[in-house]
Amino acid sequence: MQIAQAPDIQAETRLERLIRENQVSLKRLCFLYLHDEALVDDAVQDTFLKAYRSLQNYRGEASEKTWLTRIAVNTCKDMLRSSWFRHVDRSITMDRLPDQSRTADPRNSEIAVLVMNLPRKLREVIILYYYQGIDTVGIADMLGITQPAVTGRLKRARDRLRSELKGCDIDEE
Repeated sequence: MQIAQAPDIQAETRLERLIRENQVSLKRLCFLYLHDEALVDDAVQDTFLKAYRSLQNYRGEASEKTWLTRIAVNTCKDMLRSSWFRHVDRSITMDRLPDQSRTADPRNSEIAVLVMNLPRKLREVIILYYYQGIDTVGIADMLGITQPAVTGRLKRARDRLRSELKGCDIDEE
């Protein structure tokens, strides 16, 4: 017979803070991977559930945001690998992205569409670097690749975006 354990109040308080501080950015990130609001909600909920279960194992080697983002990216990738997901047509439209508190700039929408059209490997480094604010070391750790590989992907992605935008400036590292 198992004895029910009392909830860990400190862990629950920490989880509530993590949710409050990261929910919107994780929803946006997951939406860019999954393109479906219901799946995004499932992925974000699963991300926080996995984080709660692993809070005692979190070593602090990366920031909490990087740690949560890695969990979210892996959760989304797992969902994308599922067999039924590949048979459903999912097209992204900018009006379906979860709301962000900034005012919309038409130029940003144009760039976002171009980013979404990049190959997956280039798209994910751009999303993690520019939209999630994670440095190249954190991205390398998250994706399981070297930092020079991240830098190379960022350069290729910027070059592609620059050519698509016909010479407009994109911030360099």
